[in-house]
Amino acid sequence: MDAQGRGRADDVDPADQWVLNPRTGEYELRLSPSAPESSVPGPRTAGPRASGRRTTAPGREVPPQRRRRAEPEAPAPGRRGRRPEKKKSRGKRALLWTGGSMAFVVLVAGVGGYVYLKHLEGNVSTTDVGTAGSSSFKKDEAFNILIIGTDKRTGEGNEGYGDKGSAGHADTNILLHVAKDRSNATALSIPRDLIVDIPDCETTQEDGTKKVIPGSSGVRFNQSLGDLGRDAGCTMRTVAETTGIKPDHFMMADFNAVKTLTTAVDGVDVCVEKAVDDPKSHLQLPAGESTVEGEQALAFVRTRHAFGNEGDLDRIKVQQQFLGSLMRKMSSSDTLTSPTKLVKLAEAATKALTVDKAIGKVGTLKDIALELKKVPTKNITFTTVPVLDNPAEKVKATVVVNEAKGPQVFDMIKNDISFTEVEQKKKKEKAAVAARLKGEKSEPGEVRVRVMNGGAPAGSAQQELAYLQTQAGVSKSENAGNAPAEVAKTTLEYAPDQADQARALAEILGLSGAAMKPGESVTNAQGLPTMTLTLGKDFKGAGVKLDGSVKKPDLDTESTADQKLCAS
Repeated sequence: MDAQGRGRADDVDPADQWVLNPRTGEYELRLSPSAPESSVPGPRTAGPRASGRRTTAPGREVPPQRRRRAEPEAPAPGRRGRRPEKKKSRGKRALLWTGGSMAFVVLVAGVGGYVYLKHLEGNVSTTDVGTAGSSSFKKDEAFNILIIGTDKRTGEGNEGYGDKGSAGHADTNILLHVAKDRSNATALSIPRDLIVDIPDCETTQEDGTKKVIPGSSGVRFNQSLGDLGRDAGCTMRTVAETTGIKPDHFMMADFNAVKTLTTAVDGVDVCVEKAVDDPKSHLQLPAGESTVEGEQALAFVRTRHAFGNEGDLDRIKVQQQFLGSLMRKMSSSDTLTSPTKLVKLAEAATKALTVDKAIGKVGTLKDIALELKKVPTKNITFTTVPVLDNPAEKVKATVVVNEAKGPQVFDMIKNDISFTEVEQKKKKEKAAVAARLKGEKSEPGEVRVRVMNGGAPAGSAQQELAYLQTQAGVSKSENAGNAPAEVAKTTLEYAPDQADQARALAEILGLSGAAMKPGESVTNAQGLPTMTLTLGKDFKGAGVKLDGSVKKPDLDTESTADQKLCAS
């Protein structure tokens, strides 16, 4: 055991062991020596030998040895005195990123080496969700993480929030989708009062046995956790049932997490249009910008009476703004270069989290954080499931999915389509559009095309054919059955001399330039050259245009992580 394990070890802040190395510009872990020493190392002549004699025992001195006088050795650049140089260690760098609500923070560490990493790992609680999620995290794929903020009370001072004795319901919920190429992400809030069908779900009991919790129809979404012993796996299954999007993993935190995490970063900046004085949450803020942490931060994300119509949907907007500010604070240089803040965050974040077993290792959390860090904040979209007031209620208390908007939002997420303009994709798409879409277009009646199903729902080729012939005027179209293989995106293959026909059909269908594939034509039954339209998994239905940028829905709420907004 080193000196940190003896004496006043409990009084030592782990962050105080980190020292900035001017030579490398990075912080390095430096353990205290076993004997006291000066805080500013001096030349080696300082200390017991300064008198010119060596001390071998109390009261006895030995004459110094004769030695050639030499010029004092200058310290090496970037070194403090003669302290041995420490090699740069990648394993002792700290990185972090954030995402989610009610304190979703993923810490990536190496703060203090392997022992400290294992300590952090011991802070994280895990739940076995079985087949509700993925068995592992894959760095080269798109992924969905369900962020759950529960109304369970832990810690002191939380008596004014949530239901007393609650097992922890799904109070605040965000489905975070991260694109495969890491160019964008979407954080989709799911209202706790959304009416859903909760499916049967298998849970793992404390003794390791399995128990199936029966489902419920027409109930609030927040009942997918806590009620009848339902765990986070049940909430994940409910998300998949409601949206068609399967969460790969989950991360869950309770009320206390907001207080500890905001304190760890010395507060989060928020803005309100009007002064707030809410006696129920005890939130008091002046108009304009403020910094909140601890109890005040919890009050800010929990209040329902200070903003809008005092409903849950307005509170969701405020929480999204708060999260965007938290993400900016976490990724700021002030946080990333402060070892004290990093250690506090490491402790607070890992103690706050409960995750599925597949990502319960600190190394896996590190991998997730590094992938999240690749996404520019300007391309992280916060939005909410499109909803309508529940038509079955006279007194409006719950909401239902807006079937005119919801499915399109869900499909965009499932098909990895960004809600923001992604610069790199935009440039590539512009080049493709310029080369393939500009020019003369044939009349619809001159377009010859065969339609194949390459991954769309059964019957889609015939439905699209009927639309082309009866509504779009493409009379020279035919059904060619199923494609040889499934494809993710709808494509149109055509010969160079069919470019005018291809441009006409692309305009009708909303095809992007990237979907147009110059190649070869085929010969139809009449011996005439014909283009091939292959409907992919992105096909939304007969007559529905396929260009994601054209079809972006009118979202009920939308903001990005780089925007500084004021709650109202």
